[in-house]
Amino acid sequence: MVTNAPIVVHPPGPSGRRVTTREGGVLGLAHGPEDLAEFLRRAGLDLDEARMDNPTLIEWRGGGPDAWP
Repeated sequence: MVTNAPIVVHPPGPSGRRVTTREGGVLGLAHGPEDLAEFLRRAGLDLDEARMDNPTLIEWRGGGPDAWP
């Protein structure tokens, strides 16, 4: 499902999941939820309020928050 979420987590690949902004900026390659949390923090999101399963915040492609390579 395509949304207008500002963060996009792309499908798992052999070396992780690419994380981008909706505008196409690359935040990094996440190997697990800890990496994603760091990218969200660096993007200025409040991790106390940001939930990784929030579809208005993150669009997951190719599996959700539990799908890591």
